[in-house]
Amino acid sequence: MTDADLGHELELELEAPFLKLLGVRCTQADINGGYVNLELRPEHQNAWQVAHGGVLLTLMDVGMAVAARAADPAGRGVLTLELKNQFLHTAKGTIRVSAQTVHHSASLAFVEAKLWDNDDRLCCMGTATFKYFNKAALERSFKKDR
Repeated sequence: MTDADLGHELELELEAPFLKLLGVRCTQADINGGYVNLELRPEHQNAWQVAHGGVLLTLMDVGMAVAARAADPAGRGVLTLELKNQFLHTAKGTIRVSAQTVHHSASLAFVEAKLWDNDDRLCCMGTATFKYFNKAALERSFKKDR
């Protein structure tokens, strides 16, 4: 699988209903990292008319998951095991995340990310740990748990 193929596969993955509802877009997914953005709408805002922290954290999680998946030659999916975020500034306009995989093993990926707003202000920094999974194995696990 080439980087171009993997980027295309990840673009399709962002068609998840929740991400589609938010309007999250993947702009790049390759060995260099994951890049996602979101044009903020009124429904993404809190009472102070800036991006809600939950929206920012979601975009950070998605960007880092894209980077973790792009680093895996097998093209497996990921589950978020741990997510840490620091909110540095309020965000308005179009927000974007740049995420890079710092290290990955056969089963885990360690990723870092930054989020900027429309005015190029750094609004968030974060790290996450992801577990790689095989979709068929996950489906078997769900059936076993029922």
